Amino acid sequence: MKSHRLARINSVIREVASETILFEIKDPRVKMVTVTRAEVSADLQHAKIYVSVLGTEAQTKTALHGLRSAAGFVQSRLGDRMKSRYTPVLHFVIDEGVKNSIEITRLINEALKNGKPDEDSNSEEHFRDELDSASELGENEDFTEEDDDSEDLSESTDADESSIPANSATSKSADSAASAAPPPSPQTGAADGSAG
Repeated sequence: MKSHRLARINSVIREVASETILFEIKDPRVKMVTVTRAEVSADLQHAKIYVSVLGTEAQTKTALHGLRSAAGFVQSRLGDRMKSRYTPVLHFVIDEGVKNSIEITRLINEALKNGKPDEDSNSEEHFRDELDSASELGENEDFTEEDDDSEDLSESTDADESSIPANSATSKSADSAASAAPPPSPQTGAADGSAG
């Protein structure tokens, strides 16, 4: 089935389920419930409705039990709205994503509150501690050996260049230029001497 059709059906299921839970279900167990998303199977036979419940763990379990008992009612409302051959069987599932995001936000706010006043001094101390621990572990020695090797290489290239005399470099280029030019022919020299 096309993905855009499944996305539209998911949207309709989420909308109908949230309206039915919010306005039509009178079960006292179903309180503070939010429908976050819906996923329908490719054959449209089953649908998972992800819900988030604001409250304790006991209230969450109670609300989920109430939703499962009211699944037939929500499914009948969905059948009235959807004009398809099959109405999917609804399965309610707790969406842990909302609780996880709230917990992460709480941890970030707590970390910002605890670490904000000494931010600059804390980062400098952390950097110094890392540098000290790296030198204690011997990680810093690897870098110094590489630096020594690079100095040896630069000294050896300087020594190679200084061992070549400057005149020999120019004489080599002059020799190569002379070998590239053709030798003068005897006829050309005689003709030039008679003309002059």
